[in-house]
Amino acid sequence: MPKKRPSAAGRPATAPADLGVRAAWLYYVEGLTQEKVARVMKVSRVRVVRLLALARENGVVRIRIDAKGSDQIALERQLIHALGLHEAIVVPSPAEDRMTAGVVGHAAGLYVADQVRDGMSIGVGWGSTLSMSLKAIGAHPYDRLSVISLLGGMTHSRAVNPSAVARRLADLFGADCYQLTAPVFVANEATRAALWKEPGLHELLARARQLDLALVSVGDVSGDATLFREGLLPRSQLSSLTAAGAVGDVLCHFIDERGRIVDHPVCRRVVAVGLEELRRVPKVVIAAGGKRKVVAIRAALRATGAKVLITDQAAALGLLGR
Repeated sequence: MPKKRPSAAGRPATAPADLGVRAAWLYYVEGLTQEKVARVMKVSRVRVVRLLALARENGVVRIRIDAKGSDQIALERQLIHALGLHEAIVVPSPAEDRMTAGVVGHAAGLYVADQVRDGMSIGVGWGSTLSMSLKAIGAHPYDRLSVISLLGGMTHSRAVNPSAVARRLADLFGADCYQLTAPVFVANEATRAALWKEPGLHELLARARQLDLALVSVGDVSGDATLFREGLLPRSQLSSLTAAGAVGDVLCHFIDERGRIVDHPVCRRVVAVGLEELRRVPKVVIAAGGKRKVVAIRAALRATGAKVLITDQAAALGLLGR
């Protein structure tokens, strides 16, 4: 193994990851201020800030807040009653809308980590919220665990890529990962039909029908939606999708307010597990938030039959008509 390069003082140089652990321990466990951490570690305060941020980003530090405000608890109870849910988790809305995926994703990650058991089969969707959820899940290997990606992938790989989300989740749990190895959108309906006849994809669909839990998010029909922001669909499709009645999507299946897949050419080109299969999963968890997604979330609950909703206060109030 290569030796660590000696520092100017003749001591071995410390790896950045080790520095991050040390900074996190001093700050979060010992309760030192950032200034004191900097003095103890003999680095600048700016370096400490960066190390702490990196520790959060890499999952070295995971923050869990077990207490809830009375307004959160009240909203959760009201959502369960109004929407016929079994469970609702409501987190405070962030100061900036762009952080919604982060706070809702954090809660989703904690929820899934608490649900996992040996021998389970977990289906997972994609998007910013689910990508952010991985930061709240600690690495913990399980026996005989499977993670199944519920939709095709992107040719331009990013953290939100369905295949990347599934792979990273499987790595955290030490699980087998099953990928839907096809583009999420193909040229036409005939190509999609041919792909589903392939033995590998046919086997994956069979596995999807045996899931114990599915974690999915919801997209709205706007230029800010991940589908359009990542270029999977051109923004020129927005007007025709809206005209067809689309208010959002689940696993890239565009749905109307009643949760029905809309009649649009895009819906005949998507390679993803169907919503009818998703409805058969014993526990479907929807993680999505933000005021602009209220209509889409309500439609997604109808489309999937999900009984667990993880959202933020702004969306909860909208779902309750307030």
